[in-house]
Amino acid sequence: MKALTVQPGRKDSLEIRDLPEPPVSDGSVLVECMEIGLCGTDVEIIAGEFGEAPRGTDFLVLGHESVGRVVEAPTSSGFATGDLVVGMVRRLGSNPCEACLKGEWDMCRGHEYVEHGIKQLHGFARERWRTHPESLVRLPAELGRLGVLLEPASIVAKAWENITHIGRRSVLAPSSVVVTGAGPIGLLAALLGVQRGFDVHVFDIFEDGLKPSLVRALGATYHHGRLSESGLSPDIAIDCSGSATVIEEVVKIGAPGGVTCLVGFPRAGTSTQLDLGLAALQFVLGNRVLLGSMNANARHFSQAAAALTAADPAWLERMLTRRIPLEQYREMLPYRPDDVKIVLDFAPHPI
Repeated sequence: MKALTVQPGRKDSLEIRDLPEPPVSDGSVLVECMEIGLCGTDVEIIAGEFGEAPRGTDFLVLGHESVGRVVEAPTSSGFATGDLVVGMVRRLGSNPCEACLKGEWDMCRGHEYVEHGIKQLHGFARERWRTHPESLVRLPAELGRLGVLLEPASIVAKAWENITHIGRRSVLAPSSVVVTGAGPIGLLAALLGVQRGFDVHVFDIFEDGLKPSLVRALGATYHHGRLSESGLSPDIAIDCSGSATVIEEVVKIGAPGGVTCLVGFPRAGTSTQLDLGLAALQFVLGNRVLLGSMNANARHFSQAAAALTAADPAWLERMLTRRIPLEQYREMLPYRPDDVKIVLDFAPHPI
């Protein structure tokens, strides 16, 4: 079977390999891949900056954003042939911590986890793959190929869960939300904010085009100017840009008792002119909270599935700006100015 692979640490080693069928030892459920989403982590792995091959191999199958259909499953698994499914990314490693053992592997304290398509575990960018039932999420059939957005949506579902939990420490009754970055994660964060009834403001660098249009179609407000000049003091701020200069601005704003959540992060060693003393003063005197949030567990995948099911499918479809057949994988990169989510198509026939 065909699989899209890289040699971690080696730049531009992306290639299609012919691999054996997945062994039953990988799991009792066999899944046929439909689509794989491309994200910034994949780009870093392709560039040789990140990623770890499974032990005993020198290559890694890419793909952690997946959607597929069950081909084979035992009756006891709870899955049936034809079920639309998504594979969860993180799996327990050889020495799981107490959080991992309780199903909160997204809060792993020991970094002994493995991740499909990222860290020591082959990904989903292959024609067929196997996994265990507890590592699968069943999707409503009506989502179809839009299920490829589930993994990124699970990331922001966790962020929103954290924000909501922290907000309960006081009488925070948020109304205004700022999201920085209008990539897939930022747009999905805005979607979940709008679904919660908040006044959502999204900041990005584009003056026009698809991203501003998608934001406005949600009923949110789009800005392309500097956040620091907007006059906004939001109850909730979520950075999805991964830009050091944008994060600096995000940290500087915020209402008393508010929550600032960082989902994106810049490269290590990136410096800014942030006055840490002033920022600390604002957080302390304002009883504000700064938190980081990454990855997701089974609960967040379920929350994300509910959010996508409730969304306008036409709006979600607009996020999928390019579908590329597997054989044309070299056309994925570089990103184009109006790209939002690039998808690798393993099943060109209608589903």
